[in-house]
Amino acid sequence: MTDYWNHNVAYHRELVDAAARRGGSVLDVGCGDGLLLARMSEVADRVVGIDADRAAVVQARARLDGRPNARVVVGDVMTSPELDGESFDLVVSVAALHHLPLESALLRLRDLVAPGGELRIIGLSANRSAVDWAVSGALVVPVRVMSRLRGEADYDGMVTTQPRDSLAQIRLVARATLPGSRVRRRFYYRYALTWTKPI
Repeated sequence: MTDYWNHNVAYHRELVDAAARRGGSVLDVGCGDGLLLARMSEVADRVVGIDADRAAVVQARARLDGRPNARVVVGDVMTSPELDGESFDLVVSVAALHHLPLESALLRLRDLVAPGGELRIIGLSANRSAVDWAVSGALVVPVRVMSRLRGEADYDGMVTTQPRDSLAQIRLVARATLPGSRVRRRFYYRYALTWTKPI
């Protein structure tokens, strides 16, 4: 399977770097076709991907074939018994959190992070305030230029949905559920949430 670039893949490098620093075990929530999972499998001891989209999991398993340290699970991260009793040194999620109920999803991901481990989310938020709309408007031209220069590719057949929660709402919920977390607005209409679990 070939590599490609899009607004989500743009953040893979920093997540792979985080996996390299952490080593150990990594969980990719909403792993899609496994591109990020494959990259992290080269620097982590063990990687697990989970996605509710069966077609995406078929692609991910094909991409990861022959990598004994990688496993891909079909299921809902909120309820999958395959994650029962598991914890990970790094939990990542790219463009998947908005498919889930925000507060309960953050609590679930929090529980999957091992003590001293890290949660890193690259997410999408809804434009609700004048600032949100102004920032999104200002990004239109530079994002389109970068997309053209990089040769942006879509995910074939991947399930998508529009975000419901604003960046302000996400910050508020993250502050309550993940004390000490940091939420930053990023390029390509994304935000980054980072949190380290206390030991």
